[in-house]
Amino acid sequence: MRRTAAPRTPRPDGSRAGRRLWGRAAFRYHARVNIVDPRIEEYLERITPPRPETLEEMERLAARRHFPIVGPLVGRFLFLQARALGARHVLELGSGFGYSAWWFAQAIPAGGRVVMSETSTENCALARDFLGRDGLLEKVTLHEANALDVIERSPGPFDVIFCDIDKHDYPRVYPFLKTRLRPGGLFICDNMLWFGRVVGPDEDDDTRGVRELTRLLYDDAGYVTTILPLRGGVSLSCRLG
Repeated sequence: MRRTAAPRTPRPDGSRAGRRLWGRAAFRYHARVNIVDPRIEEYLERITPPRPETLEEMERLAARRHFPIVGPLVGRFLFLQARALGARHVLELGSGFGYSAWWFAQAIPAGGRVVMSETSTENCALARDFLGRDGLLEKVTLHEANALDVIERSPGPFDVIFCDIDKHDYPRVYPFLKTRLRPGGLFICDNMLWFGRVVGPDEDDDTRGVRELTRLLYDDAGYVTTILPLRGGVSLSCRLG
């Protein structure tokens, strides 16, 4: 796997703005590291059917802002998992402006609920606009709050929990899973190969967070976990009981 030199980007200063600026710079770098042959990803993107205009507008917005979203390949995966499971209750940890929530809301039936969490007021407003255009607002509850606070006060049980928060916080989600995820439910986590950084020498907080959550899930006999090398890597864990 050919690697590009990492950008000379200062480490975050601890403030939310600093972490966001560093994260976006890191995203631009990581997006150039290919987990699979680029020709395979290009093929998959080429055969993926066109999306509704609302979704494609979200994709264009993400590209302009260098804002990380799961994209259509992972989005369809999320839809398929939720629909195949017959999910009605989904908890989303880190919702951005609603891209992944759109896929979940399309997958669940009327009366189902996607509980969203996002700290940015601007992103929350965008999510309401995008989801409202396609008549999905009645299926979502959007909390303008930290995802870890939302999972702490949301007893569940949930059929699916999807995690896409700051990577250094990934291990903090694990203790909640046994009480928030129903037996037979799915925990899905994005960026679990961290665009290849998990196999390199990186020892930053984000990479350590991804590796630690991976260890916790694989070491827990109460879950069956696998990681798919799709985009940044997507883990899928089924709670056995």
